[in-house]
Amino acid sequence: MHQHLLRLLNLVFFICIPALLWSSSLSLEVEQALEEAGENRVELEKALAHFDQSEDSLKLEAACFLIGNMEGHSYVTFALRDSNDVEIDLNVLDFEDFKALINHCDTLEQEHGEIDFEKKETIPDLETITADFLIEHIDYAFKAWEEKPWAKDLTFDQFCNYVLPYRGSSEPLEPWRKYFWEKYKDISKQVDDPTDPVQIAAAINNDIMSWFRFDSRYYLHPTDQGFQEMLDGNLGRCEDMTNLTIFAMRANGLAVVSDYTPYWANIGNNHAWNAIVKPDGEVIPFMGAEANPGKYRLSYKMGKTYRKMYAKQPRNLTFQERKQEDLPRWLAGKSYTDVTADYTEISDVVIAFSKEIPDTVDLAYLCVFNTGEWKPIEWGWVKSNKSLFTDMGVDVAYLPGLYLNKEIVPYSPPFILTEDKQVKMLLPEADKTQTIVLTSTTKRIQDLSTEGMQVTHLKEGTEYTLSYWQDGWMEIGKQTAGDEPLTFENVPAGGLYWLIPDDGGEEERIFTIEDGVQVWW
Repeated sequence: MHQHLLRLLNLVFFICIPALLWSSSLSLEVEQALEEAGENRVELEKALAHFDQSEDSLKLEAACFLIGNMEGHSYVTFALRDSNDVEIDLNVLDFEDFKALINHCDTLEQEHGEIDFEKKETIPDLETITADFLIEHIDYAFKAWEEKPWAKDLTFDQFCNYVLPYRGSSEPLEPWRKYFWEKYKDISKQVDDPTDPVQIAAAINNDIMSWFRFDSRYYLHPTDQGFQEMLDGNLGRCEDMTNLTIFAMRANGLAVVSDYTPYWANIGNNHAWNAIVKPDGEVIPFMGAEANPGKYRLSYKMGKTYRKMYAKQPRNLTFQERKQEDLPRWLAGKSYTDVTADYTEISDVVIAFSKEIPDTVDLAYLCVFNTGEWKPIEWGWVKSNKSLFTDMGVDVAYLPGLYLNKEIVPYSPPFILTEDKQVKMLLPEADKTQTIVLTSTTKRIQDLSTEGMQVTHLKEGTEYTLSYWQDGWMEIGKQTAGDEPLTFENVPAGGLYWLIPDDGGEEERIFTIEDGVQVWW
């Protein structure tokens, strides 16, 4: 009996020795992740022990990278609910097209009142990921990095950030690496230079374009699709397209990312796209399932461009010690990084606020105008009633503000950050007025008729309101459109203006008047 217990204790001792060796050198981030994993800690430790015992220090470091940055990553589902929190079934594929789907949603609102998508369930990776998933994922990632000729020049840091991560956004966890490794194992035969990652990316994307495409109905499918769902359905929205492309290309050792602008600066909405990062750091944008590197153009202005990262980014606002707890949605994330300089000319901007900042506030924001509102896209510390905002896109209209009671409050006049990196304040001059002629509510070609008259793009019979900005939109006047341009008199010069129809306010763009012509922002 005693000999049996002794053998058992010796067995336990020798099993525990490796774990003790690697656990003593774990980073604080990994230790915290293991603690947060709860009952699933055993799976994470099995993965760490596996790579420790394999004596592959880089694979162990890769496992630590994934586990140490795993907090916050999860599979998130959404549900459509009414104002009484009752869930409403909605399958976007039940409808012929996006218009039919929108019509159905209008009908639902007539029956249920206001409806909207809300988070239904969050399934954290730390609590659900398995050792087998991590081991296979890491092994295949290294296989691609080590064996593919176009991947060999990537640094370990590039590999960890742009090849190794096992997810694109908040989709379900699925083992996609082996599938895409096998699917594209002969892809090098389709290119002239098998050491060129851009050619390989284009070849893989050509194949994806043959079987997967964008479908606007998926705008109302906010739960990110998983790998298998996309293989089965062959349809998705921008998020799905970028994720699918990341899966296919990272599985083959390509450093492919998803970059995005939270809000366009001169049009409504936002956008996400792919980019390939070459070993020398060059970034080439493209759109998975739509357009290849070198053949993709981003058509609108960006105040800020960010990159989705797997690793936590310590410089992000959420990690800073600050006075305000509430943060704007897009700036509260832990895993994004600023890549604006990869896409446009940039400039730092110092703003002296026109109002005294409260002592309880130490953060300010720069906003762009998007879908009828000023949306925050960058933050800066408030010091001596000033703020510095770094790496802002030029040729863009901005508004400085504070985030108070979970909304943006203007705290200084809007301005244009010009192409030559100057700040042009937009200050209406009440004692200097002008007469302006308006033909549109958004950027269009200001064309002429055969008689040389300006053509109006306004809807005949619709009433339009012209406003200028002075700590808020101040109404100048209303007019009903006919077959000629609208003419407004006694308009304060030098300001920022907005013309909207009585049923509008989202797509209409702000503008300045330069030499009597609308200039759009």
